[in-house]
Amino acid sequence: MKEVVVPSYKEGLKELRGSLAYMLPGDALEIFDVDAKALQKEHTSVLNLNIGDKATDFTLSNAVNKSVNLYEVLKTDRVVLTFYRGAWCPYCNLALNQYQAILPDIKDAGATLIAISPQSPDGSLNMQERNGLQFEVLSDNGNLIAKEYTTVHAYPKNSLDTMIEMGYDYDSYNSDEDSALPVPATFIIERDATISFARSEGADYRNRVEPKEIINALNK
Repeated sequence: MKEVVVPSYKEGLKELRGSLAYMLPGDALEIFDVDAKALQKEHTSVLNLNIGDKATDFTLSNAVNKSVNLYEVLKTDRVVLTFYRGAWCPYCNLALNQYQAILPDIKDAGATLIAISPQSPDGSLNMQERNGLQFEVLSDNGNLIAKEYTTVHAYPKNSLDTMIEMGYDYDSYNSDEDSALPVPATFIIERDATISFARSEGADYRNRVEPKEIINALNK
């Protein structure tokens, strides 16, 4: 069997930051960074469910509007559940691409990967197709499920205004007109619905759970 190369999010982040420095106006990138740091200071405890808690059940639509129920999936597999901001977020694209890279390891450990964001099914489909993702990408209208698991916050106004000035129609991505976003977080849910791994790198969305941490937790 071909060995799966486990990517490093921190290394990928260095490359991404270099690319963003060329792609974005310097003042825009500075605004995003300032807001990210402010979110980290404001939200010091972000997880609403932790290790040992029972996972909240949900039924959400996937990228082709098919319903996916957590407890139904748990009948056959453990679940790696990750919350992300949306297809427009370069840090989300990096993280989900890296999680795609370790999908064989996740499957070998008897688990299914599910990603959730507040974007619409069309937005999820765009994310899935553009990145070649082979796992479920679900739409959480109004962040109702995200609120059960992690912190949800308003998109900082300066960042939102900057996105609009750069030509991004942010509201077109989401299922509703609420600009709220989930703090990225990742959970492992056992087949009895018990959470065995709960991790967030905080409200600074530039940081994400390393793929290696997920694999190690699954193989404990």
